[in-house]
Amino acid sequence: MNITELARRLRVRPEELRNKLPELGFSLGKKAIKVDNRQAQKIQVAWGEMKRKERLARKMEMQKRRSGLKERIPVDQLKPVSVPAIITVRDFASRLELPVPRVMQELMQSGILASINQQIDFETASIISEDLGYHATLEGEESDQDVEGFEKIRESIEGEDKENLGERPPVIVVMGHVDHGKTRLLDAIRKTNVIDTEAGGITQHIGAYQVERNGKQLTFIDTPGHEAFTVMRSRGAKVADIAILVIAADDGVQPQTREAINIIKSAGLPFVIAINKIDREQANVDKIKGELAEFDLVPEDWGGKTIMVPISAKQETNIEELLDMLLLVEEMEKEKIVANPNRNAIGTVIESHVNPGSGPVATVLVQSGTLKIGDTLGVRGAMFGRVRAMKNWKGEELKVATPSTPAMIIGWKLSPAMGDIMEIPEDPKSLKKIKATDMSMKATEEMASIKAIRGSEESEEANGSKEMLHLIIRADVLGSLEAIIGMLDKIKHDEVGVKVVQRGLGNITDADVNMAEATGAILIGFNVQTLGTAQSQAREKNIEIREYKIIYKLFEDVLEQLKDKLPSETIITEQGRFQVLKNFKKTDNGWIIGGQVKDEKIYKGAKLRLSREGEYVGEGEIISLQLGPSEMKVAQIGHECGMRYKGKVKPEEGDLLEAYTEERIMKEFILEGIDLR
Repeated sequence: MNITELARRLRVRPEELRNKLPELGFSLGKKAIKVDNRQAQKIQVAWGEMKRKERLARKMEMQKRRSGLKERIPVDQLKPVSVPAIITVRDFASRLELPVPRVMQELMQSGILASINQQIDFETASIISEDLGYHATLEGEESDQDVEGFEKIRESIEGEDKENLGERPPVIVVMGHVDHGKTRLLDAIRKTNVIDTEAGGITQHIGAYQVERNGKQLTFIDTPGHEAFTVMRSRGAKVADIAILVIAADDGVQPQTREAINIIKSAGLPFVIAINKIDREQANVDKIKGELAEFDLVPEDWGGKTIMVPISAKQETNIEELLDMLLLVEEMEKEKIVANPNRNAIGTVIESHVNPGSGPVATVLVQSGTLKIGDTLGVRGAMFGRVRAMKNWKGEELKVATPSTPAMIIGWKLSPAMGDIMEIPEDPKSLKKIKATDMSMKATEEMASIKAIRGSEESEEANGSKEMLHLIIRADVLGSLEAIIGMLDKIKHDEVGVKVVQRGLGNITDADVNMAEATGAILIGFNVQTLGTAQSQAREKNIEIREYKIIYKLFEDVLEQLKDKLPSETIITEQGRFQVLKNFKKTDNGWIIGGQVKDEKIYKGAKLRLSREGEYVGEGEIISLQLGPSEMKVAQIGHECGMRYKGKVKPEEGDLLEAYTEERIMKEFILEGIDLR
């Protein structure tokens, strides 16, 4: 047989075959052209055995890697990751873009039993990062655009001459966990019924309202409590002077409660804690105070400095006492709650959407100066329109909007993004003109949402060969679109992910259906409708359209869809080793052998790797273990016992059998900071 033909049968290059043959014990010259048929058969058998051992070695290496027995990666090959001085396990996993169970497993192997919300220090995170293939560096100062905008307003106010500053109504932000009663509290304060207008009783946009108490105006900002609205809550804190932290007396401190506490502390906001739902049977105010004390929030009646007011928003109990406490805090902070009303207005966009009748509409909280009809609207150095009309939170017409006034502005050419800083320039001509081609609805939607989704494209580039769920998202307002995209960005997994191929504001159209057909995407509409022609096209092209009014229902459905794409995960748990001392006899599917447990312990039913002189030559399974006449389930270290071994490779004296278990489980998705109820 020709060497070339033999190489073809073995699926290898002739040169590689010639180089490998001496290692297999066959002596052929490097220039040999032929080999006799009998020797060719022996070569094929030996080659197959060599390949089997190579595959076995790769499999064993992968199993050991899964069980944590892996070599340390060189420092120059580690991926960089930025970690703060203190971080929770959940947030740490998010930074590494790894499932939380994987990070917790690594912590346990290092002797650290940490729960998902437990904090670890930078030193611990640094060691675990290295084990997981990352090099951790201590995080420095933040420099995101929201912080820059907030600093811009702060510097504008602080740069004013003191004689030009006057008192203004305090801006109060209401924060807390979902369903703890934030909107119900505002409902009690305003004597209105805003909560009934929100789907599922959950606030899905930022709302700003004004009320009067003892002759003083108070501006309230209601931030959504659902986990998806992290950015919106943080933004609400940055425009506020005082915070109300609402905690349900029957539920206690929850994930978003902790997050709100961190936001309030980092923003340096004075605050009042409202312990709500005291009318319920399960209410336990002292328990809540005890939980808060763990965060260094000690109530005044316990000798601390934190103001806590037990209330029932539903029964309107102690609402006036809460307002009095807010006025007290305002009195203590009045030197800081000032602004110059006699300058051009500057403020923050807290809500934005497209109205079918009025076009782009945005609610702006004026923070300094006075906004007037006819003013030119500047955002990010560009001319975004002129104030054609303004309305207050009741829908009444406004001629001017003074500091701390929330005003819904009509007259935008383009929708600004939530968190954008609106400035009225001294010279309107100094603003950049927006091209006429940017005035189309498509450009409006893309410009409006670009800030909310700026991180999603970066994450998509790194997806590689993941199994992706493609989505096209249409939402009613930017707040909803930002929250949806932000939540989807938090789904981190090595094997599956979400790719938003297109997003925008407004109803689902024919163009969306065509895009879905081209990309294989699912169409998702949030608080929007599907046009009639788009519905008929979707039916013809078998395109799936899903419409939602409650945001966490959307999240749950996306999660379920991803679970269907997710393969199971194999968890390898190492046991002990068994040295073969005697092979007694052959059985139908293996052998009966005798030996000694060298370390740890081995269990009946465990799987085995067969190692001979340091090389893996086979694998099998423990059918039974026997000590004398008795059968046993586990053999301890030092035991000499018999074993019924199931496998294809015959164990020989001196062989080592490594025992392990293999468990297949469905992998879980980790939605960072999101608790789907």
